[in-house]
Amino acid sequence: MAARSPKRLTRVLLLQSLDRVLRQVSAQSVLMSDTVARHVGLNSTDLECLDLLFLAGPTTAGQLATHSGLTTGAMTAVIDRLERARFVRRRRDPKDRRHVLVEVLPRALDVIQPFFEPIAAAMSRLHERYGERELSIVVDYLSRSLEVGTEHLNWLGALPPAAGVRRQRAKKAETGTPRTAAASD
Repeated sequence: MAARSPKRLTRVLLLQSLDRVLRQVSAQSVLMSDTVARHVGLNSTDLECLDLLFLAGPTTAGQLATHSGLTTGAMTAVIDRLERARFVRRRRDPKDRRHVLVEVLPRALDVIQPFFEPIAAAMSRLHERYGERELSIVVDYLSRSLEVGTEHLNWLGALPPAAGVRRQRAKKAETGTPRTAAASD
């Protein structure tokens, strides 16, 4: 077996470290989202969709479904819950009255933002450690990672349910037991 060059070994170790840190950040983000969601009376999916909506600005349910990777039916349920929580509202698109836009209400920011202010301040201090060139590299890398993740999410969404989920759905259909959120589309 040929020995790896020190340069190649360094790259391999860096990529392993990068993979590990990205996975840790991802897990931490999911756990943070779940914790904040519980504090404000939502579930994590609803909170993340609310954030996507905030980033996108007023948009249609279909566009939000595309951004999130959820089905349009699942997105309608998310929007219904967010509307009941008084975090969003539906309104006619003034440019095309056939479309309905969903928009974030100021109340959502008033309720949710305080949970993120401490980390936003800490991240702002962290950003001061990096120059514009370094930050542009980070933004480029994360933007490209987001594209890769979106492609993977679309691929996952196109997969049929796993065998265990299919059996669970069939069993519930036989017994008339309502499907749970975990087993629904």
